[in-house]
Amino acid sequence: MRGSRDLDHTGMEYTNPKRERYAVPLTRFAPASRPVQPKRMRDRTGKQQALMLAAAKLFAHRGYEATTTREIAACAGCAEGLIHRYFKGKAGLFSALIQSRVSWEATDRNGRPPVAAKFEDDFLRLVEWEVERMWEDRDFLKMIVPRALLDPTIGKVLGGTGASRHELAVIERLKRFRECQRLRDEEVETLARLIEVLGFGFGFLGPAVFGHDRLGAKKMATSIATMLIRNL
Repeated sequence: MRGSRDLDHTGMEYTNPKRERYAVPLTRFAPASRPVQPKRMRDRTGKQQALMLAAAKLFAHRGYEATTTREIAACAGCAEGLIHRYFKGKAGLFSALIQSRVSWEATDRNGRPPVAAKFEDDFLRLVEWEVERMWEDRDFLKMIVPRALLDPTIGKVLGGTGASRHELAVIERLKRFRECQRLRDEEVETLARLIEVLGFGFGFLGPAVFGHDRLGAKKMATSIATMLIRNL
């Protein structure tokens, strides 16, 4: 094929998988739309990526149980039998999405905001960043959270690699400040967990699940954070 970019079924560009296997982060999914057949790809890697992207979109917006392998194949422009050949079925395809996310979590953690001069300012900056990050990851969370509730091993896999590295990086960042240097290690860890909880609750659950106003949810998260760290 001529060129290195193509269009998916939503009309969005993605990088040719011949040049980069996982060029499109699986954390950002476009809404599933009408089942327009994209051009069929001939290479194995391209077909695998197309099936993973299609599955991610459909799982996020329709749910794992409601999505069929036929729909995934149609959305990806591939033969349905390739799902069984490459992934051993729908469950294997879902596992491949998790592994892709784990790999991304372990490497793509360089987007944190710059460190502020004061502890309180930096803590609030991290809370706001986590709120935004959870909102941007809402499609992945819509896909993964219902399955994790039914299968606890999914949460363990996600929390055992990239997420733990993320938490450790936040802990090391907090320890730069005098206010945290006089705290016990478990107390600093609690502060890092608090950032995650506020991000998940007010970045994902509030606006994405319950329809709360995003700006109001972010302000609520920072207000709670301010109250909790005021006396440190």
